Amino acid sequence: MNIIGLDALVFGVDDLAACRQYLADYGLSDVGGGRFEALDGTAVVLRAKDDVSLPAPLGTASLLRETVYGVADTATLDAIEAELRRDRAVTREGDVVRSVDDMGFALAFQVTLRRPISLPAETVNAPGAEPQRGPNGIGVTRDMPALPRSLSHVVYFVPDSAKAEAFYTRLGFVTTDRFTGVGPFLRPAGTLDHHTLFFIQTPPHMKGCEHFTFHMGGPTEVMLAGRRFTEKGYESFWGPGRHLFGSNWFWYFRSPLGCNVEYDADMDLHDDRWTAREAPMGADTSQSFLFQYRQAWAPSGPPPGGPGGKNGPPPGKPGAAH
Repeated sequence: MNIIGLDALVFGVDDLAACRQYLADYGLSDVGGGRFEALDGTAVVLRAKDDVSLPAPLGTASLLRETVYGVADTATLDAIEAELRRDRAVTREGDVVRSVDDMGFALAFQVTLRRPISLPAETVNAPGAEPQRGPNGIGVTRDMPALPRSLSHVVYFVPDSAKAEAFYTRLGFVTTDRFTGVGPFLRPAGTLDHHTLFFIQTPPHMKGCEHFTFHMGGPTEVMLAGRRFTEKGYESFWGPGRHLFGSNWFWYFRSPLGCNVEYDADMDLHDDRWTAREAPMGADTSQSFLFQYRQAWAPSGPPPGGPGGKNGPPPGKPGAAH
């Protein structure tokens, strides 16, 4: 089934004003009606928690109310509808099919609303390779744009990751990698991205959205966007760093949406020739490296700690939350 990826995530929130400000500061465009879009039109949609138009809540603290997938065409919608009607209630209104997965997450499938985008990627000059920027090409400036390009993936807390995986496999999702006893990374058939969906097995009372993220144009954009977000007062949760499974750069932040929100970039692509890896989840397998953000500083004398130097800013320099 040609499911391309996430078109939107719909939240029912307690504080609409705070969530609107958060998503605008994160870099999404407020296009009205509670919809905040990335450059390709993928989006986060905000509603009041008690909005009667929303699907039923999960019965936990989670504020995520619907996950919307974009598909290639109406033939894919027809196939999804037929598959889901085998064992569950399904509604269809025009080119939107709605149902609920085996964990209780409300799902919608629609012919994708994504807009094609054509933007330059981050370029790198390296010895032994042809220059990508060439003479006088500048790699970074203080005011260069760093805006979310496309909704990348969502992570669910689920009480039964094997059952959750089996449901999405029915819809053509493929497991790319797995953390033992925790859950799989999954990609739908219409994308080569390492994952669009990831499950973390947790007790039932924790069921919900752990985080979501948008793709940026490269690691420099992750760093710039994250720094700008931090300078606006938002709390860093994890990062910046680079994952091992997926290889994507990351920086996570706390949010008023009841979950964490990430910037990511440079995710691995896999096709059907890929063999899924498996590893225990831990500090050594969840990232290749991890930085701690600190407030900007500049050396004004000998290296910190004397002639031999030390890593990090001079003693007494304050650090940001991490």
